[in-house]
Amino acid sequence: MKLISWNVNGLRACIQKGFLDFFHETDADIFCIQESKLQEGQIDLPLPGYFSYWNYAKKKGYSGTAIFTKKEPLNVTYGIGIEEHDKEGRVITLEYPDFYMVTCYTPNSQNELARLPYRMQWEDDFRAYLKRLDGSKPVILCGDLNVAHEEIDLKNPKTNRKNAGFSDEEREKMTKLLDAGFTDTFRYFYPDTEQIYSWWSYRFRAREKNAGWRIDYFITSKRMNDKLTGAKIHTDVFGSDHCPVELDIDLS
Repeated sequence: MKLISWNVNGLRACIQKGFLDFFHETDADIFCIQESKLQEGQIDLPLPGYFSYWNYAKKKGYSGTAIFTKKEPLNVTYGIGIEEHDKEGRVITLEYPDFYMVTCYTPNSQNELARLPYRMQWEDDFRAYLKRLDGSKPVILCGDLNVAHEEIDLKNPKTNRKNAGFSDEEREKMTKLLDAGFTDTFRYFYPDTEQIYSWWSYRFRAREKNAGWRIDYFITSKRMNDKLTGAKIHTDVFGSDHCPVELDIDLS
């Protein structure tokens, strides 16, 4: 199976920049997006051969997720069942016979870590949600998780130490998630690879200089490790300030 995740930073804008070319060319079995920035009815997106599931934020032009899948799931849920967290369209879960597929757009801690206390609560509640799912069947999580876990995961770790996405608190929560029985699939295949990122600021010609961050992930239940067959970060694909990330997995 080929799985793709992409923070499109506004789907309508991304479509104008080649989204559909990449979508059709990659021919993924499951294709997840984050930050759609849409309300229901704002886009007509026929994708023959795919079932489509959307979660919209109540706030217009903000957040939002979607999953496009070739195989119809047994069940679909939106959010994590906690009202405080479920107003921003951040999570969709598809249940299949042998696994759960979860896409997530993690809240940003914002400038000067203004939203860090909320982010910490989110992290604990979302980890608990994933662990509940994992107690039933293996989990495949993907999305913009808004954290560079280790220094190797961003170009300028020293100067970003107390900034959103690389604070000690956020990094510690990612460590706790992995320690709870999950695998960072890119690092599973490429434990020491440097200078491969998935997000670049639109400022300071950051992408041109490859001054980026790896904040987009596929995270899987550890007991699926022997089924993982490949991971990629499509740094050559434009259309957003993020690029798509891929997981290849053999569930046969």
